Amino acid sequence: MKCLWCESEETEKAGLTGYWELPDGSRAVQITVIPSVSCSSCGMEYQEDHIVDEIEDQLMLIDTKKIDSTISYTELMSIPRFLKKNYFKL
Repeated sequence: MKCLWCESEETEKAGLTGYWELPDGSRAVQITVIPSVSCSSCGMEYQEDHIVDEIEDQLMLIDTKKIDSTISYTELMSIPRFLKKNYFKL
């Protein structure tokens, strides 16, 4: 896998922590163990676009009032959705 920033092959998969603002803007949540990429060449750590899209869609389609201030990626993605997909995404 190539680093999106420096194009080095010196990358590895990692489970990192990130912070997301809820769609209603009421607060932010800490999401732990997010599938991520870590580059030892440039030091960049990031989530790939499809993971970011999955998290944002999930937050849009669940009852976020039931989420604590910290949740793991796996726990977040296992919460039942109101809708099957994000119909608001164009």
